[in-house]
Amino acid sequence: MYYKGLYHIFYQYNPKGSVWGNIVWAHSVSEDLINWTPLDPAIEPDKPFDKFGCWSGSATILPNDKPVILYTGVIYENPEPGYEVQNYAIPENHSDPYLKKWIKPDDNPIIKPTKENASAFRDPTTAWKVNGQWEMTIGSKVDMVGISYLYRSPDFIKWTLVDHPLHQKENVGMWECPDFYPVSIRGDKGLDTTVIEGDIKHVFKVSLDSARYDTYTIGKYDTKKDRYIPDEGMIDSWAGLRYDWGNFYASKSFYDPSKHRRIIWGWANESSTEIENVKKGWAGIQLIPRTVWLDSSGKQLLQWPVAELESLREKHMKLSNKVLKQGDKVEVKGITAAQADVDVVFKFRGLDKAEKYDTKWDKLFPPETLAKNICRVMSTTKQGGLGPFGLLTLTSKDFEEYTPVFFRVFNTQDTKHKVLMCSDAMPSTLNHKEYRPSFGGFVDVDLSENKISLRSLIDHSVVESFGAGGKTVITSRVYPTLAVGDKVHLHVFNNGTETVTVEKLDAWSMKKPKMN
Repeated sequence: MYYKGLYHIFYQYNPKGSVWGNIVWAHSVSEDLINWTPLDPAIEPDKPFDKFGCWSGSATILPNDKPVILYTGVIYENPEPGYEVQNYAIPENHSDPYLKKWIKPDDNPIIKPTKENASAFRDPTTAWKVNGQWEMTIGSKVDMVGISYLYRSPDFIKWTLVDHPLHQKENVGMWECPDFYPVSIRGDKGLDTTVIEGDIKHVFKVSLDSARYDTYTIGKYDTKKDRYIPDEGMIDSWAGLRYDWGNFYASKSFYDPSKHRRIIWGWANESSTEIENVKKGWAGIQLIPRTVWLDSSGKQLLQWPVAELESLREKHMKLSNKVLKQGDKVEVKGITAAQADVDVVFKFRGLDKAEKYDTKWDKLFPPETLAKNICRVMSTTKQGGLGPFGLLTLTSKDFEEYTPVFFRVFNTQDTKHKVLMCSDAMPSTLNHKEYRPSFGGFVDVDLSENKISLRSLIDHSVVESFGAGGKTVITSRVYPTLAVGDKVHLHVFNNGTETVTVEKLDAWSMKKPKMN
């Protein structure tokens, strides 16, 4: 949240080690979303209503600039993973912009499960107002039905379960970390969560506990029926839209009133083993904050790294009109390739050489993993027509290790083109004990100008990539053994029969921010 000139992040943290357990609400503050100062934990498990865990939740800023945290407390260890209730916390001193101390009043818990599943009842959202009443929603499930329970309160303390959920869906499992917010149908300006009418749509996002990724729909918030209704054509299932097609989970958005934008922030866990996590002393990272807004089509969201990230840019190099024939790999020199920001536009002469899309993939792979499976079987070493082309990041000198981020364009039976974006960790490391998945997502992009853009943020063990101006985003966690430090290289490449031109490439070395 943004409060009195400072950004605050609260995050799930184990102060006793790099494994799951002993979870507190760690707290850091920043003036720019990039450089962070750690403070003491805001919430710790020291009361009967949270003694077995202070789990996730959200902050809401009430009138007169008064922030309140709603969070899930665990009061018993059984039934697994715990008996969950909802609590609140308030600042000891509202005039302190750092909000260093938080109080958990004794009238907690403020919501106990009645008919709800007590072991699947967590992660209250930021609240909004309807007809003078506060409302918020909590994630849950009954069997495999994902449920977003709706609660109502006149004073933010006494909450009543509404007789119907905000939304629910069968065959999806537990909905963790729900998020519900408005987006403008015109332009990229963000909206406060309390905006419920006007030229807007609403986004409903959940984190799928069974699948371990975030999915969302866009739709209408019917304030009379007090229900969320996805737009016609939205896929409201595991195969739906995602913020990120890679290593990204448990995201949360907030409205930044200082710059009139909505920002989402996601967590990327480790792909390495618990033993390796203990050895290095940390596990899990927060990814770069992203501005999010509605695409002009109204059918998906767009995401882009916050502009403040550019303050870390240092040494800059460029390429322009560099022709890449099949098999070409051209090194991008002059920057620190292990810690870089790369923004490139690829151009091609036409779409005639795009290879035929193999419809057997649609039968062979489930729809929710279709793209990633095509990326797996059609790697960079598989020659194509138009593609694969893109970046080879975190590359060792002799290409024993590399993490490619690339596009392939397919010709389909209806004469349209299907654009696939991949981030492939399979060749990223010689340590085959690591989890090395191929990630992929399709890109809904207009190719009438015969060009497509890619931006990748490279930071040692993570590559965040934004295709076509943020239409498709993929994050990979990778752990090279050779491509480390000053032994890392960066290349543009093409392995398709269609010649591709790097119309424009900008790459920057990135300095290290102040971190926890």
